[in-house]
Amino acid sequence: MNFNMKYFFWIGVLVFFCLNTKAQTPNVNIPYSYPFYQKLNKSVYDVNSRSHSSIKGYYADDSLLVRRYDELMKMGTDSLNRRSWVRRKVTEEHLLNFKGEDYEVYADFLPDFQIGREFNQGKTTWLNTRGYQIGGKVGEKFSFYTNGFENQGEFARYIDDFINTNKVVPSQMAGDIKLNKPVKDWAYVTALLSYTPNKHLNFALGYDKNFIGDGYRSMLLSDVAANYSFLRIRASLGNVQYQTIFGYMLDPGAPKLTTDRRLGDRGKWAAMHYIDWNATKRFSIGFFQAVTWADAEVEGKRGFDFNYVHPFIFLRPVEGANVNSPDKMRLGINTKYEILDKTTVYGQFMFDEFVAKEVFSGKGFWANKWALQIGVRGSDLLNVEGLNYLAEFNTARPYTYAHFDRVSNYGASNQPLAHPLGANFKEVLGIMNYSYKRFDFQGQLMYARYGLDPEGSNYGKDIFKSYNTRQSDYGNYVGQGIKTDLYFAEGRVAFLLNPKYNLRLEVGGVYRKESNTLGNKNTGLITFGLRSTFRNLYQDM
Repeated sequence: MNFNMKYFFWIGVLVFFCLNTKAQTPNVNIPYSYPFYQKLNKSVYDVNSRSHSSIKGYYADDSLLVRRYDELMKMGTDSLNRRSWVRRKVTEEHLLNFKGEDYEVYADFLPDFQIGREFNQGKTTWLNTRGYQIGGKVGEKFSFYTNGFENQGEFARYIDDFINTNKVVPSQMAGDIKLNKPVKDWAYVTALLSYTPNKHLNFALGYDKNFIGDGYRSMLLSDVAANYSFLRIRASLGNVQYQTIFGYMLDPGAPKLTTDRRLGDRGKWAAMHYIDWNATKRFSIGFFQAVTWADAEVEGKRGFDFNYVHPFIFLRPVEGANVNSPDKMRLGINTKYEILDKTTVYGQFMFDEFVAKEVFSGKGFWANKWALQIGVRGSDLLNVEGLNYLAEFNTARPYTYAHFDRVSNYGASNQPLAHPLGANFKEVLGIMNYSYKRFDFQGQLMYARYGLDPEGSNYGKDIFKSYNTRQSDYGNYVGQGIKTDLYFAEGRVAFLLNPKYNLRLEVGGVYRKESNTLGNKNTGLITFGLRSTFRNLYQDM
């Protein structure tokens, strides 16, 4: 079967499934936020659930998940409708909500106002964010969601240093954000269009993030970096779910090409494939692969490579068939086992590159690049309803996720696509979350050891440096370079005002210490705020 006939064949298969299977009630997209997803633990990790827990964000298409999600969205609702219009809008309803026989549209104002004090710097921090969200469904197959934010703020010193160095607000955006000035000004937007023709298929076109894994971090694909454009396809058949993501990402830090007349940010393409199998009620295993390649090269624009449009996962032979391929392939595995009804152990292993004869040599060969995660999570700890917990270990060897060309590395908008620390690190962390009625309590402890680079050197932590600039071929180990210890503790207490858009009053505190031979950097911070929305903005780095 030639190239064109193959794609006509698979297009025909998709059309057949879309037209010949009865549609179901449209799936409701649940935007990914770790604190909110903790509240879904008992439903997602129930032995009777059909959920593929490692593929996030979720759609409310599992009966247990739907029931729990509806409970959370209706928390505190007055079923007798005795409250005033103003109180209902503040505590239980969308600001605007339009319903018809075959459609529903809602809209909300999303504030994120914070004031804080960084004690060791004698500095006031603040955040002034005005946002919106609009979402809904049309008919039985189509749903949509978008939000946007206009932001100004002054951050704690360690975040400000990160922004000035990496030219990106953590987990949000890169670009013109008034570097080296105390007040930062930036925007943030997401969008997702979802089409569910039947119970087996879902198509999503988004400018957003994706996450694969059962942990707080992911060594395969996380939501650490800024949003990117993607087409996502999910196919479910029995206990198997298959996901394909075709993404386009920007690399503002890459050198501009003189052959590109636009002289804009360099871009990269990514094809990511993941298949997850719920082998038993308690055990699941998934296989992951990702290919990244530069959009433009010295000789001109390359564009999307249709060799990677394939419905099956094993594309290594395809990547290898591209003669002198500048593309980068990564392979991974994700597993979980529910050892008790409310306790799950999980893990990930990612191969970036390895040389078989060097794997067990013990010589620290630079190209034996891999990342590992091991963790345990559960709910109702000590039989306390709503007390969730997670303990996790993560590590990545030096030069993991890097490439000889930074544009085709495993990063987007100057941040990693996997772990926020990049590579050349070990990390252990623990998180506890407790919900009681409208109160939420969360605490996190984290310790990491990593190796920073002396000026002009490359010891493997910074994934945006070419691995051709490595210090040596042998003798590499995790933590090489300037040995650095990071201690991080955070606590938050929130009172939920409106569950529809997670409007809450929140007080939080952070203690952070980074120490090495160059000195110590300490942060003690307390914040107060009126916050909203479901999104992860990582600042524990």
